[in-house]
Amino acid sequence: MTKHYFILIIGLLFSILTFSQTKRLSEDAEISVLTIGQGTSLNDAFGHSAYRIKDKRFGVDIVYNYGIYDFNTPNFYLKFAQGKLNYLIGKNYYEDFYNSYVYQNRTIEEQTLNLSQTEKQQIYDYLETNYKPENRAYLYDFFFDNCATRIQDVLVKNLPSEVVFNTPKDFQPETFRTLIHNQLDTNSWGAVGIDLALGSVIDRPATPEEHMFLPKYIHTFFGEASLANSDQNLVKESKLVYEKRETPVSKQFLFSPYVIFSILGLIILGITYSDYKKQRRTKILDLLIFSLTGLIGVLILFLWFATDHEATAQNYNLLWAFALNLFVIGQVSKQTPKVWFVKYLKFLIIMLCLLTFHWVVGIQVFAIALLPLLLPLGVRYVYLVWWFQKDV
Repeated sequence: MTKHYFILIIGLLFSILTFSQTKRLSEDAEISVLTIGQGTSLNDAFGHSAYRIKDKRFGVDIVYNYGIYDFNTPNFYLKFAQGKLNYLIGKNYYEDFYNSYVYQNRTIEEQTLNLSQTEKQQIYDYLETNYKPENRAYLYDFFFDNCATRIQDVLVKNLPSEVVFNTPKDFQPETFRTLIHNQLDTNSWGAVGIDLALGSVIDRPATPEEHMFLPKYIHTFFGEASLANSDQNLVKESKLVYEKRETPVSKQFLFSPYVIFSILGLIILGITYSDYKKQRRTKILDLLIFSLTGLIGVLILFLWFATDHEATAQNYNLLWAFALNLFVIGQVSKQTPKVWFVKYLKFLIIMLCLLTFHWVVGIQVFAIALLPLLLPLGVRYVYLVWWFQKDV
């Protein structure tokens, strides 16, 4: 009996050692794509994707997923803002990965891929090479190089035959911004922040394959995909591993952007009406307006010109959040400003009209929650023009 166990242990150790040295998958190995549903935070709102390598013969069940970041990176937040933060490929035991997302109450779907032994080995080798310390890091791009697009890239790079991503039935192409909005509550601070930070470049329609920057479209398109040199479907089996439990969601409507901006807009309109009736100008209001719109404008310019984020370019929120407002605060504080300042105010009104034009024709879609603030802003500028010209 002792001899039997000894031989069994030696055999098991030999198998493990052989696997670790050669990293060869057995014929029983399977490779699948895991699609994780939305979470509750902004960071989790778009889902997640990963590869699962399962080999029962060698007792292997590992998950590789891209888009991991290290908070201990020096100057983490500055690099993140500049688009220079390196993201990483992660490697976890499947059980840990599964338990983590079940704990977060996020749906898990699995698609087992229809691959040959050679193709499975090639994908596994590629992922292992990617996981080496010298290869782990890469520059992340939300639309074109993220946790989902890397799933597609790994497949396309390692299969000898072309993967044909057939367009699903009743598929309706959307713009990048609409695709983001579909994942978020438009009356949330996350949605407003995204609409403020990202420019008109994301208001173009995404091609069918570009939809796969979102994990749910990886799942959709992989399910419809086929291999060009055969009649085989890419996915041989699809199953729901864990379904999200429905839980009550509390929405704090009173602190939502629409309510807050509506209150601010009403304050601006109320003070402006009071100023008109009493024939005065509340200087502190104007100082706040020019300071805040100027600061937001500087931030937008920074994201546009001083970072590597492609999606923050051509941002026409500058039409209302005008950075030069910071430099005319001296004139705002005066009782009687320079003549050119009135012309500057008229210019700001024209800019708001241009914003309306950009919005109507679809050059850029702006945060709808900003509307209750932008209209009073225009009213205030008109009042200031009238105020400074009434005694001329």
